[in-house]
Amino acid sequence: MAGGKQSPRQKMINLMYLVFIAMLALNMSKEVLNAFGLLNVSIEESNQVATAKNQAAMAGLDQLAADQPEKYAPLKVKAEQVDKISKDYFNYLEELKNDMEGTVADPNDYAVMDKGDYLDVRFLEGGKVTSDGQKFLDEMNKYRSDMQAVVDDNPTLKSELDKKFTPEDVTNREGVTMSYLDYNYKGYPLIASIAKITLLQSEVKNTEAEVLSTLLAGQLKSEVSMDNYTTLMESPKSAYYNGETFDGQIVLGRKDATLQPKRVDLKLDGRKLNDNQYTIEAGRIVLKVGAGSPGDHKITGALYFDEDGEEKEVKVEQSFATIPKPNSATIAADKMNVVYRGVPNPMTISFAGVSGNNVNASAPGLKRKSGDSYVMSPGSGKTVKINVTAKLSTGETVSDSKEFRIKNLPRPTGMVSKAYENVRKTRSNLAISTVSAEFLDFDFDLTPRVTGFLFKVPGQPSIPVSGTKLNGTAQNALKRARKGDLVQFANIKAVLPGVNVKSVSDVTVEITD
Repeated sequence: MAGGKQSPRQKMINLMYLVFIAMLALNMSKEVLNAFGLLNVSIEESNQVATAKNQAAMAGLDQLAADQPEKYAPLKVKAEQVDKISKDYFNYLEELKNDMEGTVADPNDYAVMDKGDYLDVRFLEGGKVTSDGQKFLDEMNKYRSDMQAVVDDNPTLKSELDKKFTPEDVTNREGVTMSYLDYNYKGYPLIASIAKITLLQSEVKNTEAEVLSTLLAGQLKSEVSMDNYTTLMESPKSAYYNGETFDGQIVLGRKDATLQPKRVDLKLDGRKLNDNQYTIEAGRIVLKVGAGSPGDHKITGALYFDEDGEEKEVKVEQSFATIPKPNSATIAADKMNVVYRGVPNPMTISFAGVSGNNVNASAPGLKRKSGDSYVMSPGSGKTVKINVTAKLSTGETVSDSKEFRIKNLPRPTGMVSKAYENVRKTRSNLAISTVSAEFLDFDFDLTPRVTGFLFKVPGQPSIPVSGTKLNGTAQNALKRARKGDLVQFANIKAVLPGVNVKSVSDVTVEITD
């Protein structure tokens, strides 16, 4: 085929040989295209199966959340987030595939999907990333970051998402660094790019399934976690005398608010409890029985649960003690160990073991609000004595008393713009500052209202001011002050309804300009 003068016959043979080679290449190309098409169909079928499995998992989780909302409702919220994030990204990829298949007359004729110019133009026109190409990258990044936010507490899943859905630059076999779009989509036949998009959808479906599985596994793990256990005390008897050895035992008990018995059979000191004497709340049996006479009392019986279609019995054998009647009162000032003159002092007055409606307290200035809540407004004197009487269930009356000191309110602290020590301000700042008064380090929430003060500038007459801010005359005096002068807010007057407020402390301010 090379060199020398060739006969017409030889030229014809050479031409036929070239046509034969071209036909072989063309047939091989069609075979490869068909292989990509069949691969795409296979992956799409797998995606349909994965979709059905994920839908079944979501339906099962919906049922669990309906049956045990306390346990599975938060998990359902996360699963719904995963489902929405996955669907949004899957549907975006599906629309992209539909656009690609729409460029040919028959999307099932893979032999004609040999061109690579569609994504080259749509993603990388002129060698630069187009708006559609950037959207493709943004959608992948958004899917990854949104999913990682849901599984933030699972480093393994976060790493998998980074690995599968991060459009990073790639180094090819020749050692040349290429962009993600260049390496994965530029120059590929259309059917090959479609198969790649379908494979990306498969990764989305598999990731969704893995996340849902991990969430459910995490819930099962948390159920048996030691965090769900508490300690219980078991002892042969409920009360011990001085000098005895306490022989109690500490055991573990698992907490589960969703666990409830099918039926309850309990007895108190041998007497069967009726439905009105207990309730089932958050996995607990809440008893509502009288404490009975002083001494030990036993609760026996069983709780019955369903397990694999069978009724299982859990025996109950517990005890409690009823203590004798109280003989002393509990009297406490809610704020401190004294009461203050001129303000209502909240107090709690009770008798151990006696309901509030059977307790009475009396003292000058003392009034009951409700139950065991009282308010003390002391008058003159240095102390006040509170007397308490209580009527026991036996009809007997017991009494007690306590004496409290009476103190006057402390002196309020004057402030300029909420500052009172080492105050330094510019003239303009000071001209608009507010003068106030507060009870510092005082337990009562009292806020006196400033009504006026004297403003003193060195070398100038004192200026009386009404209200909380400098008036025009005071501002003019301030303008004549020199840098470094110490101006003073003195004789600050403050009022508080129903309270005789002491004189407010002065405030000194250094002029800084």
